[in-house]
Amino acid sequence: MQPFLNTRAAFWTAGAVVALALWTSACPTMTYPLYQADWHVSTTTVTWIFAAYPVALIPVLIVFSDLSDHIGRRSAMLLGLLAELAGVLLFAFADGVPWLLAGRAFMGLGVGLSLSPASVAMVEFSAPGKEGRAGSVGTAVSSSGIALAMLVGGALTQYAPFPLHLNFFVLAAVIAVVVCFVAGMPHHTANETSTWWRMRAIIIPRGNRGVFAAGAFAFASSFLLGAIVLPLGAKIAHQLAGSTNALVTGALLSVFAAFIAVSALLARRLRPWTLVTVGAAGSVAAVWLFVVTSATHSMAVFLLASACAGAAYAFDFAGGLTVLNTYAAPHHRASMVSGGYLAGYLAQGVGAPVLGWVVTAHGLPTGLLTGAASFSVFFGAALLMGLVMLSRTRRPGFRVADGVAARSAPAAQRAADGVHETVDRK
Repeated sequence: MQPFLNTRAAFWTAGAVVALALWTSACPTMTYPLYQADWHVSTTTVTWIFAAYPVALIPVLIVFSDLSDHIGRRSAMLLGLLAELAGVLLFAFADGVPWLLAGRAFMGLGVGLSLSPASVAMVEFSAPGKEGRAGSVGTAVSSSGIALAMLVGGALTQYAPFPLHLNFFVLAAVIAVVVCFVAGMPHHTANETSTWWRMRAIIIPRGNRGVFAAGAFAFASSFLLGAIVLPLGAKIAHQLAGSTNALVTGALLSVFAAFIAVSALLARRLRPWTLVTVGAAGSVAAVWLFVVTSATHSMAVFLLASACAGAAYAFDFAGGLTVLNTYAAPHHRASMVSGGYLAGYLAQGVGAPVLGWVVTAHGLPTGLLTGAASFSVFFGAALLMGLVMLSRTRRPGFRVADGVAARSAPAAQRAADGVHETVDRK
């Protein structure tokens, strides 16, 4: 099929793929309480259903990290969207937990194939001089995906017929429409390689490894926040904040997504390492505000916690993604971004089931306290690494990559600053 989308349309189509990835990942959030009530599913089982997604996604990121560099961004996104569609349809027809586990696995497969190529495509289809906005716009559209999962899921669960199924049929229809648009994108971009793809691990060039670690830790911090909000948010809103209406609960949880979007716009004006450090500090504050929610049973504190978590998520996500895209050599960009997603989903795949087990065994307040204490250690490490790399990249002669891709840190920083200044003037 010949491409029919221009560069601007291709940019926003790639953004739609990012939004769909997050909508797909969060789509069961409002349905989890119904599975617990109607199917007598435990909180541990719910978090394992949630974790089946990163468990399936992680091998995809490891094995197919640079697939889109070889077969093209469009082809990789189409493969991913079709797998997402299969996963959503499994949820739509589900009549038991095995269907949900299989559906989450297909969702993970699909997002693993589509999300990194879509994020890179947003950079490559950006207008000249505006590449720096891809990270913040990507964060904003990802928040719209989360918000749609909460609001559409909440409304259909509360007021529409077939509350366990209709939400997923609606999402399946949206995915089918986006598939048609992706099919009209250009086949290839200039930064892809002409060599044949072969199975290999994620490649992080030696000169990029310190920067990659700091960016990946920041990136993973946003996924750990998601490990609290997405599988447990509806339970927190119901049990601790007193919400009994699914649409109201969805609206409350959409505060998280709304603050991701608002903070993503602010993130466009901040330098990458500022985003990393502020995001890490905000993440610590957010998880402890959820603990205060459990102690006070206050709706106001819950809203504050959700807002803080949304802002921190945006800074973590945009900071990590901008770092990985800014410092990567072009032919390693997809691999670097895939490595960041791998770190994020590893953290989420471990954090969510452990948190669910603690909640089932000891109750939601103890689970939130345990999660806040353990996650804060991770966020503290992200903060420390961000500060260290901020200092290191400002030293004269710092090299971000080996060979022809190498450049000094001041030059890299000037390039990043130039992008932000261009965006600001617009």
